[in-house]
Amino acid sequence: MPDLDTSPPVSDEIRKTTCYMCACRCGIDVHLTKGQVSYIEGNRDHPVNRGVLCAKGSSGIMQHLSPARLRAPLKRTGPRGSGEFEEITWDEAYNLATKWLAPLREKAPEKLAFFTGRDQSQSFTSLWAQAFGTPNYAAHGGFCSVNMAAAGIYTMGGAFWEFGQPDWERTKLLMIFGVAEDHDSNPIKMGLGQMKARGAKVIGVNPVRSGYNAIADQWIGITPGTDGLFILSLIHELLKAGKIDLTYLARYTNAAQLVNVNDGPDYGLFLRDADGKAQILDRATGKPVPFDTPAVTPDLAGHMRRAGSTYKPAFQLLAEAYLDPKYAPEAVAERCGIDASTIRATAAELARVAFDEEITLDIPWTDWKGERHEKMTGRPVAFHAMRGISAHSNGFQTARALHILQILLGSVEVPGGFRFKPPYPKAPEKHPRPHAGVTPGAPLDGPHLGYPLAPEDLLLDANGTPKRIDKAFSWEAPLSAHGLMHMVISNAHAGDPYKIDTLFLYMANMAWNSSMNTSRVIEMLTDRDDSGDYVIPHIIYSDAYSSEMVAYADLILPDTTYLERHDCISLLDRPICEADAAADSIRWPVVEPDRDVKGFQSALCDLGARLGLPGFVNEDGSQKYADYADYMVNHERRPGIGPLAGWRGEDGESEGRGAPNPTQIEKYIENGGFWHSEIPEEARFMKPWNAAYQDWAVKIGLFDAPAPYLFNIWSEPLRRFQRAAEGFGRTQPPDHLRARLKMAMSPLPHWYEPFEETATDTAEYPLHALTQRPMHMYHSWGSQNAWLRQITNTNRLYIPAAEYAKYGFAEGDDLALVTSPHGQITARVAPMAALNPHTVWTWNAIGKKPGAWALAPDAPEAKKGFLLNHLINELLPPKGDGRRWANSDPVTGQAAWFDLRVKIEKAPKGTAQTPSWPAQASPVGRGPETLAYGQSFKSDPST
Repeated sequence: MPDLDTSPPVSDEIRKTTCYMCACRCGIDVHLTKGQVSYIEGNRDHPVNRGVLCAKGSSGIMQHLSPARLRAPLKRTGPRGSGEFEEITWDEAYNLATKWLAPLREKAPEKLAFFTGRDQSQSFTSLWAQAFGTPNYAAHGGFCSVNMAAAGIYTMGGAFWEFGQPDWERTKLLMIFGVAEDHDSNPIKMGLGQMKARGAKVIGVNPVRSGYNAIADQWIGITPGTDGLFILSLIHELLKAGKIDLTYLARYTNAAQLVNVNDGPDYGLFLRDADGKAQILDRATGKPVPFDTPAVTPDLAGHMRRAGSTYKPAFQLLAEAYLDPKYAPEAVAERCGIDASTIRATAAELARVAFDEEITLDIPWTDWKGERHEKMTGRPVAFHAMRGISAHSNGFQTARALHILQILLGSVEVPGGFRFKPPYPKAPEKHPRPHAGVTPGAPLDGPHLGYPLAPEDLLLDANGTPKRIDKAFSWEAPLSAHGLMHMVISNAHAGDPYKIDTLFLYMANMAWNSSMNTSRVIEMLTDRDDSGDYVIPHIIYSDAYSSEMVAYADLILPDTTYLERHDCISLLDRPICEADAAADSIRWPVVEPDRDVKGFQSALCDLGARLGLPGFVNEDGSQKYADYADYMVNHERRPGIGPLAGWRGEDGESEGRGAPNPTQIEKYIENGGFWHSEIPEEARFMKPWNAAYQDWAVKIGLFDAPAPYLFNIWSEPLRRFQRAAEGFGRTQPPDHLRARLKMAMSPLPHWYEPFEETATDTAEYPLHALTQRPMHMYHSWGSQNAWLRQITNTNRLYIPAAEYAKYGFAEGDDLALVTSPHGQITARVAPMAALNPHTVWTWNAIGKKPGAWALAPDAPEAKKGFLLNHLINELLPPKGDGRRWANSDPVTGQAAWFDLRVKIEKAPKGTAQTPSWPAQASPVGRGPETLAYGQSFKSDPST
């Protein structure tokens, strides 16, 4: 046998940082050879991925070396969309940006719309926007996850994604709904592997059987948009069988609180005492007492009369609602595309595992009432859900229904169930209310985003007109906790509710994201008014790469790659915590840029100083933060609380709270780029009600005082909005929205048909159309990566096998005409058996505009890749009433791009792929045919 060295050295130095090839935030070891990146692998000591790394993470080297990287600030010289720019200096770029922005701040700050895409520094960018004084700030969550987040916060103080996770170690049955493989993929894969190894069961609910659903023990190929109906049918079956956790409901939810059930202004509101405390019925005395009275067993099924009104416990109203025969399996099966027997069997399996396989941990704990418990009881059933149930116009109530299902089983924050990650859980009342108080030359009057509790919290002027350009927190989207990024361009172009002057975007490839119509967005970005000026006068954009959006901007601020920058994955934002620990992490320049580029957050520090923004300048007017790293170390959101929680205090010995530590970043680097602090054992479960957790959270600065709360199976905030729609209260919606609000703002989750389906002839457009992210790519920047392109550089429209045969498609390059009420494309097709029979789908973000991303004009992504975006619209088909109805959830404003309906037919021979775009100029030129640099090592590193 030859003498082979099976582990040759691959570098002469290793630097540890945080990946940014998706949202996992995994720890990575970046191998350098003579100062160049040569290899990336997982950091085995990192709490998120423990050494596991996916194809995306390993391909980060190609992201760092991408020929599409921007090289210097750019000023547009040709028409928008041409891609024609000249390189300028940073001083010139700052001067131009200041020329546009300074007059706005002094006279009309709202004329700046500042929106950021898939970044992880939203606590910082929101601070900058607040200091500028514009009400028009948000990130991408309005078309990604707001239904899931808002439904979770309003129901139980947290949700899936970054907010929580299944108890991977103990759960025996996991149901996943609409989970794509691009997001949090390494922790999910590791968790699924752990479950499979010990024989736990996984049920996948998704119209498409790919990725996680392909390895599930059972796949339920549901019809898109009907998840809520399926979930409520499961609840119906559990209620009929009496398989719910009444003790859990009585102790930890508002199930026992008394609700006024008389028609009138107080219908649906809780009975409260003089101190404002909600009342429950004491089973022993039959009298109402405050909900937090110790040693009381509440009555969940009684009723009482007071002052001419009847009151019932919230649980009684829930039971009456969901025992309705309309939720029986036979009543919903056909609509959901699921056999009634499958619904019954699934409910029975949930009940069996939750109650027959109950687990207990011998961990004593004390609850929020001061009552001592010797054990922690667990229901080993967990759920996880993502965009598949969120991106529908009924997604908010569907997500609420799923949370109610978890709560009824008693499987939230218990061993084996769903568990929150710090800084969650947090009651909706503990979040801020949104603000839009504009004063020229001064900061906004408070944070932009938040959680309204009543109509009085909406952002409306005296005439009821929305104060924000995206109409967030208006009657069109009352609980839009993440804003409506997908509506910014459409509303700005229409001047509805007003015109803006400057659109400032970061990492937001607007026309090529999942929820907006590409052709229409391009028209709006390039449209001119009667005087020949652009309707949106100025567009400033920051990106690391020459994406499609670059070509439509007037000024480009070039960002770095993630290996060349400082970043802060913070407890103030979206940290890397797990259920058993608080954690945060950094990125730092493991290599220095070789181009005239700057991390966007550092550029904002510079620009904020030039504009004289409060918090970005010292008292003498000098720049407060030299760069983002300076901000990460020295900024304090409140005394002792800053962006990074580790190694605080002047001596670096404090966690969570403490004065700024000048060597803090060095401490993170020494520890592999992260800080990790385990929650005490007695505090790891029952977090909303566990006194030990509340005290620990105060100690490390998550709260300033203990903040226990109850889960909301009955949502009084929703009822307050519904009440307004019925004509009660001083803040009233416009008449044309009353019926929609009354229907949508139900205090108990319910299902309704997605709006686009009701506005579409479903006989003419019989198929649902979905996009899904491949596990090996993440948003549009992954599909320009030289290694990842080799896995997928074109996409096909996957069609149910029966439909494929019906239309006579053949293997090869057959094209289909795919038509929606909004447009038509041609697409290459392929059959798929494991697919809902009424659904077609494709990978998204593969299609590219010729000339973008430094790809050749004839690159497969440009010639054979396609997007469903051309078939989607931010607006619903016109109703004939002259109004612009957003294609969004009516509660949160989340873009409903999964409600798309299409028809397909075989394209005639010789049909060209459409739409087809002329190539735009590339400000960074074209990539080379090959990219390589030589590295060699001998077997003996010492030589």
